[in-house]
Amino acid sequence: MPYRRLPNTDQARLRALRTAIQQSDKENYGDQTVSFKTINEAKNYLGGFEKQLIQYQQMLQSQVSANKHYQQIVHNARLYISHFIQVFNLSVIRGDIKKEHKLFYHLDPNIHTVPDLSTEAALLNWGKCIIDGENERLRNGGLPIYNPTIAKVKVHYEVFKEYKSTQKLHQNTTTRNWEELVNLRAKGDMIILDIWNQVEAKYKEVEPYTRLLKCKAYGLVYYYRKGEKKLTGANDLVI
Repeated sequence: MPYRRLPNTDQARLRALRTAIQQSDKENYGDQTVSFKTINEAKNYLGGFEKQLIQYQQMLQSQVSANKHYQQIVHNARLYISHFIQVFNLSVIRGDIKKEHKLFYHLDPNIHTVPDLSTEAALLNWGKCIIDGENERLRNGGLPIYNPTIAKVKVHYEVFKEYKSTQKLHQNTTTRNWEELVNLRAKGDMIILDIWNQVEAKYKEVEPYTRLLKCKAYGLVYYYRKGEKKLTGANDLVI
């Protein structure tokens, strides 16, 4: 007899439950292969699992769509912050701005390269430093930098901060839905296991090939081991 294996995908779980429920509904009351209690539990579970699965898929798709837009926002913020620092450094090199004024921005007066902006944490940090630094320099009588102006940089920086918070909410919601789905899967596997055990117990005295067919009708999935011969009707004729 080949061995059975529980479903390992959501669609396979749904298929196993639907098949068992449909097959049970064909039977007469009092002659049930699977107990009414188990089938009723499977029906109640199936509706909740389908709803949770759809909800998770919708949240995941929403997060993926939002993330595409978010990555463009991150790109814009990085571009404007980097460009502002480059223009500022050139002004220092030309002597238009005193190099000690770089301290307003938390920049090293003797280094004229752009800080590492590869991470979102770095963007948050340097964006704030640049905005605060420019405002402080202007308060001390400095002339504003143009192309880009600090106002333009701030717009992209604030949009980035806002969407970062929104994206975090998307991720938290998706994670929560995923965890609920994982818990439901465990419960579903227990129900399927209970159904399959009852089905196999019902037909344990039936000839091998006939037993295989009757169990498959309830959604049980069997796999042959390497080298194992497949069951056929001839197996049931062996005395």
